[in-house]
Amino acid sequence: MRPQQYTRRNFRQYSLTRLDRAEFRRGFHAAMTAHLTHRHALLLMLTSTVCFTANVLFVRALGEMHAANMWLVSSARFIVGLVIVATVYRQEFQPAHLFRSRKLIERGLLGGTGVYVYYLCVVKLGAGRATFIGNTYVIWGALMAAGMLREKLHPTVLIGGVAALAGIGFLTNVFSTTTHPGMYDGLAVVAALISAYVVVTIRQLHASEHSSTIFAAQCVYGLILCAVPTVVTFQPIPFAGWAVILLASITAGVGQLAMTRAFRDLNVAEGSLLQMLVPLGIAAGGAAFFHEHFAVHEMVGAALILGGTAFTALTKPTPVSGAVD
Repeated sequence: MRPQQYTRRNFRQYSLTRLDRAEFRRGFHAAMTAHLTHRHALLLMLTSTVCFTANVLFVRALGEMHAANMWLVSSARFIVGLVIVATVYRQEFQPAHLFRSRKLIERGLLGGTGVYVYYLCVVKLGAGRATFIGNTYVIWGALMAAGMLREKLHPTVLIGGVAALAGIGFLTNVFSTTTHPGMYDGLAVVAALISAYVVVTIRQLHASEHSSTIFAAQCVYGLILCAVPTVVTFQPIPFAGWAVILLASITAGVGQLAMTRAFRDLNVAEGSLLQMLVPLGIAAGGAAFFHEHFAVHEMVGAALILGGTAFTALTKPTPVSGAVD
Protein backbone atom coordinates (compact mmCIF):
# COMPACT_ATOMS: atom_id res chain seq x y z
CA MET A 1 0.00 0.00 0.00
CA ARG A 2 1.39 3.35 -1.01
CA PRO A 3 1.98 5.79 1.82
CA GLN A 4 -0.44 8.68 1.85
CA GLN A 5 0.98 11.87 0.38
CA TYR A 6 0.11 15.05 2.23
CA THR A 7 -0.23 18.07 -0.03
CA ARG A 8 -1.12 21.67 0.69
CA ARG A 9 -4.68 20.77 -0.30
CA ASN A 10 -5.29 17.96 2.17
CA PHE A 11 -2.99 19.16 4.96
CA ARG A 12 -5.75 21.18 6.64
CA GLN A 13 -8.13 18.20 6.52
CA TYR A 14 -5.45 15.92 7.98
CA SER A 15 -4.61 18.43 10.72
CA LEU A 16 -8.24 18.80 11.72
CA THR A 17 -8.61 15.04 11.77
CA ARG A 18 -5.61 14.70 14.05
CA LEU A 19 -6.96 17.46 16.31
CA ASP A 20 -10.40 15.83 16.40
CA ARG A 21 -8.84 12.53 17.36
CA ALA A 22 -6.78 14.12 20.11
CA GLU A 23 -9.82 15.95 21.40
CA PHE A 24 -11.82 12.74 21.31
CA ARG A 25 -9.13 10.90 23.27
CA ARG A 26 -9.05 13.64 25.91
CA GLY A 27 -12.84 13.69 26.19
CA PHE A 28 -13.04 9.91 26.36
CA HIS A 29 -10.39 9.81 29.11
CA ALA A 30 -12.23 12.47 31.10
CA ALA A 31 -15.53 10.64 30.70
CA MET A 32 -14.01 7.33 31.81
CA THR A 33 -12.33 8.99 34.78
CA ALA A 34 -15.60 10.61 35.86
CA HIS A 35 -17.43 7.30 35.48
CA LEU A 36 -14.87 5.46 37.58
CA THR A 37 -14.99 8.17 40.22
CA HIS A 38 -18.78 7.95 40.38
CA ARG A 39 -18.69 4.15 40.54
CA HIS A 40 -16.11 4.30 43.32
CA ALA A 41 -18.31 6.73 45.26
CA LEU A 42 -21.32 4.41 44.89
CA LEU A 43 -19.23 1.47 46.12
CA LEU A 44 -18.14 3.47 49.15
CA MET A 45 -21.73 4.41 49.90
CA LEU A 46 -22.78 0.77 49.65
CA THR A 47 -19.99 -0.15 52.07
CA SER A 48 -21.28 2.43 54.51
CA THR A 49 -24.80 0.96 54.37
CA VAL A 50 -23.49 -2.50 55.28
CA CYS A 51 -21.46 -1.06 58.17
CA PHE A 52 -24.33 1.07 59.49
CA THR A 53 -26.70 -1.90 59.41
CA ALA A 54 -24.26 -4.03 61.38
CA ASN A 55 -23.58 -1.15 63.78
CA VAL A 56 -27.23 -0.68 64.73
CA LEU A 57 -27.80 -4.40 65.19
CA PHE A 58 -24.75 -4.56 67.48
CA VAL A 59 -26.14 -1.68 69.54
CA ARG A 60 -29.51 -3.43 69.69
CA ALA A 61 -27.71 -6.57 70.91
CA LEU A 62 -26.21 -4.56 73.76
CA GLY A 63 -29.73 -3.76 74.91
CA GLU A 64 -30.49 -7.47 75.06
CA MET A 65 -27.29 -8.03 77.05
CA HIS A 66 -28.25 -5.30 79.57
CA ALA A 67 -25.06 -3.45 78.69
CA ALA A 68 -26.74 -0.58 76.86
CA ASN A 69 -25.08 2.47 78.39
CA MET A 70 -25.42 4.73 75.36
CA TRP A 71 -22.97 7.27 76.76
CA LEU A 72 -20.33 4.54 76.88
CA VAL A 73 -21.25 3.16 73.45
CA SER A 74 -21.11 6.65 71.90
CA SER A 75 -17.76 7.45 73.56
CA ALA A 76 -16.29 4.14 72.37
CA ARG A 77 -17.45 4.92 68.83
CA PHE A 78 -15.75 8.31 68.91
CA ILE A 79 -12.48 6.95 70.36
CA VAL A 80 -12.26 4.14 67.79
CA GLY A 81 -13.08 6.64 65.05
CA LEU A 82 -10.17 8.86 66.08
CA VAL A 83 -7.84 5.85 66.13
CA ILE A 84 -8.93 4.94 62.59
CA VAL A 85 -8.35 8.49 61.36
CA ALA A 86 -4.95 8.77 63.03
CA THR A 87 -3.88 5.40 61.60
CA VAL A 88 -5.23 5.55 58.06
CA TYR A 89 -5.09 9.30 57.35
CA ARG A 90 -1.99 10.46 59.18
CA GLN A 91 -0.91 12.80 56.36
CA GLU A 92 -4.32 14.12 55.33
CA PHE A 93 -5.78 14.69 58.80
CA GLN A 94 -5.56 18.33 59.93
CA PRO A 95 -6.33 18.40 63.69
CA ALA A 96 -5.66 22.12 64.00
CA HIS A 97 -8.62 22.83 61.72
CA LEU A 98 -10.98 21.26 64.24
CA PHE A 99 -10.66 24.25 66.54
CA ARG A 100 -10.50 27.02 63.92
CA SER A 101 -13.40 26.20 61.60
CA ARG A 102 -16.87 27.15 62.80
CA LYS A 103 -18.44 24.67 60.38
CA LEU A 104 -16.28 21.83 61.70
CA ILE A 105 -17.20 22.69 65.28
CA GLU A 106 -20.87 22.83 64.31
CA ARG A 107 -20.60 19.52 62.46
CA GLY A 108 -18.87 17.93 65.45
CA LEU A 109 -21.31 19.08 68.12
CA LEU A 110 -24.44 18.26 66.13
CA GLY A 111 -23.02 14.99 64.82
CA GLY A 112 -22.01 13.87 68.31
CA THR A 113 -25.42 14.76 69.72
CA GLY A 114 -27.16 12.94 66.88
CA VAL A 115 -25.19 9.74 67.51
CA TYR A 116 -26.23 9.56 71.17
CA VAL A 117 -29.88 10.42 70.50
CA TYR A 118 -30.15 7.86 67.71
CA TYR A 119 -28.54 5.07 69.75
CA LEU A 120 -30.89 5.85 72.62
CA CYS A 121 -33.89 5.58 70.30
CA VAL A 122 -32.61 2.26 68.91
CA VAL A 123 -32.69 0.76 72.39
CA LYS A 124 -35.98 2.38 73.49
CA LEU A 125 -37.99 2.02 70.25
CA GLY A 126 -36.36 -0.98 68.63
CA ALA A 127 -33.83 -0.98 65.81
CA GLY A 128 -36.34 -1.08 62.96
CA ARG A 129 -38.74 1.60 64.19
CA ALA A 130 -36.01 4.05 65.19
CA THR A 131 -34.24 3.60 61.86
CA PHE A 132 -37.36 4.02 59.73
CA ILE A 133 -38.09 7.32 61.46
CA GLY A 134 -34.45 8.36 61.25
CA ASN A 135 -34.39 7.59 57.55
CA THR A 136 -36.60 10.59 56.84
CA TYR A 137 -33.37 12.60 56.97
CA VAL A 138 -33.28 12.05 53.19
CA ILE A 139 -36.34 14.29 52.82
CA TRP A 140 -35.10 16.92 55.24
CA GLY A 141 -31.63 16.81 53.66
CA ALA A 142 -32.98 17.41 50.16
CA LEU A 143 -35.04 20.36 51.42
CA MET A 144 -32.09 21.85 53.33
CA ALA A 145 -29.71 21.29 50.39
CA ALA A 146 -32.02 23.32 48.15
CA GLY A 147 -31.58 26.33 50.39
CA MET A 148 -28.04 25.87 51.68
CA LEU A 149 -26.30 24.32 48.64
CA ARG A 150 -28.57 25.64 45.88
CA GLU A 151 -29.28 22.15 44.66
CA LYS A 152 -32.33 22.07 42.42
CA LEU A 153 -35.50 21.28 44.34
CA HIS A 154 -37.80 19.09 42.27
CA PRO A 155 -41.54 18.84 42.93
CA THR A 156 -40.96 15.13 43.61
CA VAL A 157 -39.17 16.13 46.83
CA LEU A 158 -42.39 17.66 48.11
CA ILE A 159 -44.39 14.59 47.08
CA GLY A 160 -41.87 12.31 48.79
CA GLY A 161 -41.95 14.53 51.85
CA VAL A 162 -45.72 14.26 52.19
CA ALA A 163 -45.50 10.45 51.90
CA ALA A 164 -42.70 10.28 54.50
CA LEU A 165 -44.58 12.53 56.93
CA ALA A 166 -47.68 10.36 56.57
CA GLY A 167 -45.45 7.34 57.19
CA ILE A 168 -44.12 8.87 60.40
CA GLY A 169 -47.70 9.46 61.47
CA PHE A 170 -48.64 5.81 60.99
CA LEU A 171 -45.42 4.49 62.50
CA THR A 172 -45.64 6.65 65.63
CA ASN A 173 -49.41 6.23 66.12
CA VAL A 174 -50.26 9.88 65.47
CA PHE A 175 -53.52 8.79 63.83
CA SER A 176 -54.42 6.30 66.54
CA THR A 177 -57.20 7.05 69.00
CA THR A 178 -55.87 4.67 71.64
CA THR A 179 -52.08 5.01 71.43
CA HIS A 180 -50.13 8.24 71.12
CA PRO A 181 -46.53 9.04 70.14
CA GLY A 182 -44.02 8.81 72.94
CA MET A 183 -41.04 10.94 73.87
CA TYR A 184 -38.61 8.68 72.02
CA ASP A 185 -40.65 8.95 68.82
CA GLY A 186 -40.11 12.69 68.98
CA LEU A 187 -36.42 12.22 69.72
CA ALA A 188 -36.11 9.97 66.66
CA VAL A 189 -37.54 12.76 64.49
CA VAL A 190 -35.07 15.21 66.07
CA ALA A 191 -32.24 12.79 65.28
CA ALA A 192 -33.41 12.67 61.65
CA LEU A 193 -33.36 16.47 61.40
CA ILE A 194 -29.86 16.57 62.91
CA SER A 195 -28.65 13.94 60.44
CA ALA A 196 -30.07 15.90 57.52
CA TYR A 197 -28.30 19.08 58.58
CA VAL A 198 -25.04 17.20 59.16
CA VAL A 199 -25.17 15.62 55.68
CA VAL A 200 -25.60 19.04 54.07
CA THR A 201 -22.80 20.43 56.23
CA ILE A 202 -20.51 17.61 55.09
CA ARG A 203 -21.16 18.63 51.48
CA GLN A 204 -20.21 22.20 52.34
CA LEU A 205 -17.06 21.20 54.20
CA HIS A 206 -15.77 19.10 51.30
CA ALA A 207 -14.97 22.37 49.53
CA SER A 208 -12.09 22.93 51.96
CA GLU A 209 -11.56 19.94 54.25
CA HIS A 210 -10.44 16.34 53.84
CA SER A 211 -12.91 13.58 54.69
CA SER A 212 -10.80 12.45 57.66
CA THR A 213 -10.88 15.91 59.25
CA ILE A 214 -14.64 16.17 58.76
CA PHE A 215 -15.18 12.79 60.40
CA ALA A 216 -12.73 13.56 63.21
CA ALA A 217 -14.77 16.65 64.11
CA GLN A 218 -17.67 14.40 65.07
CA CYS A 219 -15.37 12.17 67.10
CA VAL A 220 -13.63 14.97 68.99
CA TYR A 221 -16.66 17.05 69.86
CA GLY A 222 -18.84 13.99 70.40
CA LEU A 223 -16.30 12.72 72.90
CA ILE A 224 -16.27 16.11 74.64
CA LEU A 225 -20.05 15.90 74.99
CA CYS A 226 -20.14 12.27 76.17
CA ALA A 227 -17.00 11.92 78.29
CA VAL A 228 -18.35 13.20 81.62
CA PRO A 229 -21.73 11.37 81.42
CA THR A 230 -19.83 8.20 80.49
CA VAL A 231 -17.73 8.37 83.65
CA VAL A 232 -20.69 9.28 85.87
CA THR A 233 -22.96 6.50 84.58
CA PHE A 234 -20.31 3.81 84.11
CA GLN A 235 -21.05 0.34 85.44
CA PRO A 236 -19.01 -2.84 84.91
CA ILE A 237 -20.06 -4.89 81.89
CA PRO A 238 -19.04 -8.42 80.86
CA PHE A 239 -16.27 -9.18 78.38
CA ALA A 240 -18.84 -10.08 75.69
CA GLY A 241 -20.33 -6.62 76.09
CA TRP A 242 -16.96 -4.97 75.50
CA ALA A 243 -16.45 -7.12 72.40
CA VAL A 244 -19.80 -6.04 70.96
CA ILE A 245 -19.06 -2.38 71.77
CA LEU A 246 -15.74 -2.67 69.93
CA LEU A 247 -17.41 -4.24 66.88
CA ALA A 248 -20.11 -1.57 66.91
CA SER A 249 -17.47 1.17 67.10
CA ILE A 250 -15.39 -0.25 64.24
CA THR A 251 -18.38 -0.67 61.92
CA ALA A 252 -19.56 2.85 62.77
CA GLY A 253 -16.12 4.34 62.09
CA VAL A 254 -15.64 2.58 58.78
CA GLY A 255 -19.21 3.34 57.72
CA GLN A 256 -18.94 7.02 58.62
CA LEU A 257 -15.65 7.48 56.79
CA ALA A 258 -16.98 5.68 53.72
CA MET A 259 -20.14 7.80 53.69
CA THR A 260 -18.25 11.04 54.29
CA ARG A 261 -15.88 10.32 51.41
CA ALA A 262 -18.69 9.18 49.10
CA PHE A 263 -20.57 12.46 49.59
CA ARG A 264 -17.56 14.20 48.09
CA ASP A 265 -18.62 12.88 44.64
CA LEU A 266 -22.36 12.29 45.11
CA ASN A 267 -25.05 14.88 45.66
CA VAL A 268 -27.15 14.63 48.80
CA ALA A 269 -30.19 12.89 47.32
CA GLU A 270 -28.26 10.50 45.07
CA GLY A 271 -25.90 9.48 47.84
CA SER A 272 -28.78 8.95 50.23
CA LEU A 273 -30.54 6.55 47.85
CA LEU A 274 -28.29 3.64 48.81
CA GLN A 275 -28.98 4.39 52.43
CA MET A 276 -32.48 3.04 51.76
CA LEU A 277 -30.92 -0.37 52.26
CA VAL A 278 -30.09 0.39 55.89
CA PRO A 279 -33.63 0.41 57.37
CA LEU A 280 -34.53 -2.66 55.32
CA GLY A 281 -31.50 -4.55 56.60
CA ILE A 282 -32.07 -3.41 60.16
CA ALA A 283 -35.76 -4.30 60.09
CA ALA A 284 -34.91 -7.76 58.74
CA GLY A 285 -32.16 -8.19 61.36
CA GLY A 286 -34.43 -6.97 64.14
CA ALA A 287 -37.11 -9.48 63.19
CA ALA A 288 -34.61 -12.34 62.78
CA PHE A 289 -32.45 -11.78 65.86
CA PHE A 290 -34.58 -9.79 68.31
CA HIS A 291 -38.13 -10.82 67.35
CA GLU A 292 -39.20 -7.27 66.56
CA HIS A 293 -42.56 -7.10 64.82
CA PHE A 294 -44.61 -4.35 63.22
CA ALA A 295 -48.37 -3.92 63.38
CA VAL A 296 -50.19 -3.50 60.06
CA HIS A 297 -50.43 0.29 60.36
CA GLU A 298 -46.74 0.46 61.34
CA MET A 299 -45.81 -1.54 58.24
CA VAL A 300 -47.86 0.90 56.16
CA GLY A 301 -45.96 3.77 57.78
CA ALA A 302 -42.59 2.13 57.13
CA ALA A 303 -43.54 1.53 53.49
CA LEU A 304 -44.61 5.16 53.06
CA ILE A 305 -41.31 6.38 54.54
CA LEU A 306 -39.27 4.11 52.29
CA GLY A 307 -41.34 5.01 49.25
CA GLY A 308 -41.21 8.74 49.95
CA THR A 309 -37.50 8.84 50.63
CA ALA A 310 -36.67 6.63 47.63
CA PHE A 311 -38.89 8.80 45.41
CA THR A 312 -37.00 11.86 46.61
CA ALA A 313 -33.55 10.28 46.36
CA LEU A 314 -34.16 9.17 42.77
CA THR A 315 -34.38 12.84 41.82
CA LYS A 316 -31.05 14.17 40.56
CA PRO A 317 -30.36 17.60 42.05
CA THR A 318 -27.66 19.75 40.55
CA PRO A 319 -24.41 18.89 42.34
CA VAL A 320 -22.18 21.52 43.84
CA SER A 321 -18.91 22.00 42.01
CA GLY A 322 -15.55 22.93 43.39
CA ALA A 323 -15.25 20.30 46.07
CA VAL A 324 -11.74 19.08 46.78
CA ASP A 325 -10.61 16.16 48.85
